[in-house]
Amino acid sequence: MDERVRTTVDGGVAEVRLSRPDKRNALDVAMFSAIVHATHGLRTTPGLRAVVLSADGPDFCAGLDRDMFRAMGSGERLSATAELPPPAAGSPARATGQRAVWGFAELPVPVIAAVQGNALGGGLQIALGAGIRIVAPDATLSVLEIRWGLVPDMCGTRLLPGLVGRDVAKDLTFTGRPVSGTDAVALGLATRTATDPRAAAWETAREIAALSPQAVRAAKRLLDDEGRSPIADGLAAEQDEIGALIGSPDQREAVVARLEGRAPRFTDG
Repeated sequence: MDERVRTTVDGGVAEVRLSRPDKRNALDVAMFSAIVHATHGLRTTPGLRAVVLSADGPDFCAGLDRDMFRAMGSGERLSATAELPPPAAGSPARATGQRAVWGFAELPVPVIAAVQGNALGGGLQIALGAGIRIVAPDATLSVLEIRWGLVPDMCGTRLLPGLVGRDVAKDLTFTGRPVSGTDAVALGLATRTATDPRAAAWETAREIAALSPQAVRAAKRLLDDEGRSPIADGLAAEQDEIGALIGSPDQREAVVARLEGRAPRFTDG
């Protein structure tokens, strides 16, 4: 799988790096398979605290490989032929493209995408799997599927409205119009801009990795659940999470380290 995606871990931060720059990191069957295998492996990586999603070359991901579109013309869906590991227990994603996106979203730790150049169609949807998107100001993002006579089918219709609002999601999806990285931030499609998105993503990931891993994971669970469960259940979940954190070894270490003016030494990987 390393032909398409490279995964490394350093100091509790994993980097999943799309590595098909000669094809603008376009999504073919092997790329889909490699992405799903990468997130599957990260689910059981010990000591993991954050993930950076990045890409080699001038583009993040230009969308589907043209051979995939050619196959669609004859009614063939090549992504369905990808050899994949079993999905996570209870995961709602079953189709290959959905698993390539949702695999990032369902990781227990924060995922930060670094986007440069083009993030088009399926490539944009891959970035939507991350909880934070740092983009180059001159990057180009587009919900491009409509231009190919298609609809977003890689979790895009579920994730996009929550970021930009239903009306803007419709505007972007119905027209396929491109937006710059700067405009993407203004719309809520991206989190912030940086001239070097990968360096900024790593800086953010290291900052997160230095904090209580239990608290970070609890916060991610609560924030990811917003809008997916009744408000009463969400408020109860807040109390469950804070009750489990207060007085825990990590929480005590966070307090003591802050009062002593030193870096905390957390034991929970």
